[in-house]
Amino acid sequence: MPRLHAFPDSVAFARRLARRAALPVAALRLHRFPDGESLVRVQAPVGPDAYLVRSLFDPNTKLVEVLLAADALRRAGARRVTLLAPYLPYMRQDSVFTPGEPISQRVVARALGDAFDRVLTIEAHLHRLRRLEDILGRASSSLSAAPVIGAWLRRERGEAVVVGPDEESTAAVRAIAAIAGVPWVVGRKIRQGDRRVTIRFPVLPERARAVIVDDIASSGATIATAARALRRGGVQTLDAVVVHAIFAAGALASIRAAGVRRIVSCDTIPHRTNAIAT
Repeated sequence: MPRLHAFPDSVAFARRLARRAALPVAALRLHRFPDGESLVRVQAPVGPDAYLVRSLFDPNTKLVEVLLAADALRRAGARRVTLLAPYLPYMRQDSVFTPGEPISQRVVARALGDAFDRVLTIEAHLHRLRRLEDILGRASSSLSAAPVIGAWLRRERGEAVVVGPDEESTAAVRAIAAIAGVPWVVGRKIRQGDRRVTIRFPVLPERARAVIVDDIASSGATIATAARALRRGGVQTLDAVVVHAIFAAGALASIRAAGVRRIVSCDTIPHRTNAIAT
């Protein structure tokens, strides 16, 4: 029987997944040497198909460790190794924006494509190339979080307008709204730096409850800017839903100061805002 092999920081997610898939979970052993190097050890029997579970937030250490784990699983007997990474980093840098920069997406994709037979993630932050398999060169997929977000919003049973911060969010926002049975709009975002953007929205009813949906929240600038724009437009009740809850220091405070009443996230990255199981 295939087994989910999970790093200690992803065991809880792996167990939730295992209950739905009726598969056993085995925790990997992880040791860090004084110089910062990692040793990964497989502790359970390994069949021909092995699944490795780890969300890759804080990626600079975790990427190396998942590559080591892939090698360990193959040496323990796996012929096919699949990476289940709820959050997949380095997908945004898909071009050289300033001379002298790398194309980080290609570097990371090449390493993962060499190590794994398949990679599955949730809402990879892709721009020009929309399919993950085109980037990794493997039969890989970026799964949509729209079904679980839409179902969560439907369970809320309140009138709402689903709001996307920019045109890139159109497909996801439209799908979420269709599942929840509510209207939707998207804004026009102009990014002016890592922490500064401007967003414009069509006019919404003054008494509308807006639910801002974004795939990643790091600095919180996009959601906060969207919230301020909506408040200026007369919207009084604002909530926010995030797929990947990175939330750098001060991000939650910034979002709340912009008038957002409730902030919830999916469980792709462990965080106190997690309320939607993927």
